[in-house]
Amino acid sequence: MTEETATQVRPISPHVTIWKWGPGMTASIAHRVLGSGLALVGSLLLVWWLAALASGPAYYAQFVDIFTYKAGTLNAAGWIVGVGLSFALFQHLATGVRHLFMDIGANFELQANKNTAMLTLAFSLVATILFWVVLWEKING
Repeated sequence: MTEETATQVRPISPHVTIWKWGPGMTASIAHRVLGSGLALVGSLLLVWWLAALASGPAYYAQFVDIFTYKAGTLNAAGWIVGVGLSFALFQHLATGVRHLFMDIGANFELQANKNTAMLTLAFSLVATILFWVVLWEKING
């Protein structure tokens, strides 16, 4: 059997056919994706903000204008980035706590694992909404 023939008849990993997509898998993958997104987008925004701040008032005003209206309220880009980053932060935090418990050997029972995975999503949605409601109240007092 040639090497080319051997690779064509290799079996597919069994997990592809026997595992069903579930909340635990979703929470775990979301943890990784949102963590990477926070690191990438958050770092780029921080560096961009610092560069604009260091470059003077004109450059800083350009940076602020991308995310706000002239009156100072958030525009669509500001809302998308702000709400998106805060949701990603809360979801990554919640799934991080969930993974911490799993690292110590707890939460491996199927129903408990499924419940905590769904709770991470519920927590992140509620925390994001509360965060923005409180922020809105502080700003518009």
